Amino acid sequence: MQFRYKYYGSTSVEDSATAQAFHLAPDTLRPPTAFDGALRRDSHAHLAFREAMSALHQVVVSDQRYRGRDKSAYRQWLAENEQSLLAGFMADKGDLELKTRTVQAELSQLRQRKIAALAPFYKARQRYFNWLYTSNRDAWFVLDPVITVHPDRLLFEAFSQDESTYCAVSVRHDVFDRTGEMAYGTTNIDYSASLYDEFQKIRDYKATRLQIDPAGFTVATGDDPAFREEKIDLPDSWVRGFLQVSSAMTLPATVVELHPMDLHNLCAALRQRKERAGPRSLRFELSPGGPARLVLEPWNLALTARRSAIVGAPLTAPRSIRVWGRRRLLTLERLIAMATRVRVHLLGTGMPSFWVVELGDITVTLGLSGWSANDWADAGRFDLLQPRHDVSDATKQAVGAALQGRWMATSADLAAGTQLPRPDVEAALGLWVQAGRAVFDLPSGQFAWRELARDPLPIDTLRFASPEEQAALTLIHDRRAKLQSLQPEGQRLVVEGTVQDRSQRLTPRLILNADQQLVDAQCGCNFYRQNRLRRGPCSHMLALRQLAQPRLAEWMPQPSASDASPTAAGATPGTTPEAA
Repeated sequence: MQFRYKYYGSTSVEDSATAQAFHLAPDTLRPPTAFDGALRRDSHAHLAFREAMSALHQVVVSDQRYRGRDKSAYRQWLAENEQSLLAGFMADKGDLELKTRTVQAELSQLRQRKIAALAPFYKARQRYFNWLYTSNRDAWFVLDPVITVHPDRLLFEAFSQDESTYCAVSVRHDVFDRTGEMAYGTTNIDYSASLYDEFQKIRDYKATRLQIDPAGFTVATGDDPAFREEKIDLPDSWVRGFLQVSSAMTLPATVVELHPMDLHNLCAALRQRKERAGPRSLRFELSPGGPARLVLEPWNLALTARRSAIVGAPLTAPRSIRVWGRRRLLTLERLIAMATRVRVHLLGTGMPSFWVVELGDITVTLGLSGWSANDWADAGRFDLLQPRHDVSDATKQAVGAALQGRWMATSADLAAGTQLPRPDVEAALGLWVQAGRAVFDLPSGQFAWRELARDPLPIDTLRFASPEEQAALTLIHDRRAKLQSLQPEGQRLVVEGTVQDRSQRLTPRLILNADQQLVDAQCGCNFYRQNRLRRGPCSHMLALRQLAQPRLAEWMPQPSASDASPTAAGATPGTTPEAA
């Protein structure tokens, strides 16, 4: 998928001993977006803004993928010559063993000579990469951050190169003294290494001005030499992963509130130790009425967060939740000194986690996939856990128009404003999220209008990246899936059925909450035994859910004002009863 940008000039910074002004160049191919304001001098917004933007930068350049050798050509050659090689080896086994020992001795000597001869080359290559990273760091970036100007805040978003980490920085307008025009909208900004270096110079004794410059939108001709175009080819998985983040944020979660020092202790422990063997997980041990315990494996180092608390419905039984890829939390280290509150949204063992750090009027949200190699696009199908029923185009357009008019709202507010059933509103919001036109704001528990790309995304290409959903439709069309029963259990609904898949007769079982979200499920298929729900529901669960969808309305209880749904009006975002 190709992204095309057109900037009028480049981002520039004016720096002096007493003032600093950032002039960000927006994408002129998008609708005009503008902002002009100076950070207030009567608060600590200068330092908080600097540290938040530094964390965003660290995510932009993050790439923790393992890069092994490309052995595809060797495997192809081996497949073509394996039989002849094996026959020749068996015939000359004795002579080959003698020759092997001789060759190994020669190779050992040559290897030592090679290391000594190439040592200057390796050092020079490392010096070159170090220079490239500091002098031409643009080559290390994949995509410029996305910035959205809302009526009450600025939202910066970025996604890591390895597709495993998401970061959002929300800056309320209260930290600015507005000095110029403001036009709401979403755009990409020309972001470079030099801009990051300038962010490091922000000081509270300097007057700092931030301007998204609308000058390029007023130029009459596109032939102006100040215009420059950029084209970036991104894999579909990168875009799909960005969309999966918002779907995951709307899921039921166990929310643990930590003191900033608990995060400091966790980062300090990770800095002091290096894993030599697995497991490399961070385990949350939660108990009713007690403090949370953070256990670092494999050392079994327990850190007791004595000032922690469970947000939302209290626990009724002890829980243990494990997450991996914990070293990505070091991204938050610089925020600890400025943090006023830290909340961790845990979706479950091996599932993504969201770390929300509040710095007064600035909030940083770090979204981590289940583990570093488990990227959002290929290993997470979190949109499939959402309510699955069709809504008309008129309903979808009405919900989209209402959200765009308000810019931020809960599903309950939109349902009241459009006079539409709340399940239809939430289903439509899910479609807008997957289309890249909306995003769920975890700290406020509201949906926000944000257009990820200038042109509509190819939803058909992105949506059917999941073979499970396509297989579920096949099972339904072939009438191999049957609904057996729907049984309410308190505020939840248990759905049971049978599925004939090849020679197997499976009996999937689903548990839905009051918002029709899938909170637990079981199946006897191989996909579920290997992955549980970490890669989303299997095709048999999806088929059963589609069959049950027409009857869900008569069984599901109506959400009340005290419902702990993450999208309920006035509710704490991302919280559910502990069994979720």
